Amino acid sequence: MTRLLTEFGIGTSLRRHDHTGAACRAVRDALWRNSINLAELFGVEKSAMRIAVEIGAQAPDAVDAEAVAACFPYGEVTVEVRRGGLDVPRPEGDGNPTVIACAAISVSLEGI
Repeated sequence: MTRLLTEFGIGTSLRRHDHTGAACRAVRDALWRNSINLAELFGVEKSAMRIAVEIGAQAPDAVDAEAVAACFPYGEVTVEVRRGGLDVPRPEGDGNPTVIACAAISVSLEGI
């Protein structure tokens, strides 16, 4: 398995304290800024891509890894969630901080 690219993104949940939503936004941020036809470049099906997603969030247990994986339309996706990102307290001190999640997405192909 050869890793061919890694993309990074950041996502937020401003008011809902939604770590999964912030993680999904981080994934979309990483993906939607780029148009890389990696599978076509190597003459393989998109489904052959191995996509490893790492999410950093202050409340890793609050991130639904299956929902994050569902952001990808193809490929074999694995999601690992660990402590990272930021929970930024809101000025009104209501206990619902702004959630910031980070994503690192690595794409690999076998036999390349």
